[in-house]
Amino acid sequence: MEITPTQQSTAQSDATTRPGSASLSSDFLTFLKMLTTQMQNQDPLNPVESSDFAVQLATFSGVEQQVQTNERLAGLSEQLSASELSRVSGWIGMTAQAEAPIHLGEDPVPLHLRTDPEADAARLVLRDSTGTAIQGFDVPAEGGRFAWAGVDEDGAPFAPGTYTAEILSFREGEEIATFPALVEARVAEARLRDGAAVVLLESGQSVATDKVFGLREPDENGLVTP
Repeated sequence: MEITPTQQSTAQSDATTRPGSASLSSDFLTFLKMLTTQMQNQDPLNPVESSDFAVQLATFSGVEQQVQTNERLAGLSEQLSASELSRVSGWIGMTAQAEAPIHLGEDPVPLHLRTDPEADAARLVLRDSTGTAIQGFDVPAEGGRFAWAGVDEDGAPFAPGTYTAEILSFREGEEIATFPALVEARVAEARLRDGAAVVLLESGQSVATDKVFGLREPDENGLVTP
């Protein structure tokens, strides 16, 4: 198997004009030079089979095509991410119902309670950052909106920090389902993170878009207080 100067020149031209990174073209040219040198300096008494050279060329060609495919997929991913960010930007200013930790400050925390459709009773349980239950309320079986004041039974405020809430659904005294409570907060910003769109809530949480279960225009009505 012999590579003529014309064939090598054509291969070099193809490598430099073909779509892909400059480094890939450079590697391809280097590979051709190494392959040519290998052929010129092989042992004449034990020459390398032509099929072996063909395998080397085919292997490198496969790697080259895979790199180009990855580059195209990366470009497509960037386009999709930008499109998703543009769509999510329309959420800014709206109130989102999102699955996220509760950031307790000085103000009551608006929550949205999801319950099982078959429930005849429900209970909201609040937990601190260690997972310890600190408070519980009986809530309507159909769920709805709720404002957690962040104070204990004596009116003393809980320490500012991160909390979680879950709703236990019951039917005839038996627990049948448990759902995380959804935080209600206005969307302040939309951004890309690791190639995926996320929203930043005014209450401080950064939430993936697939954890947002509802959107509505902001209002001050409809909250249930304990």
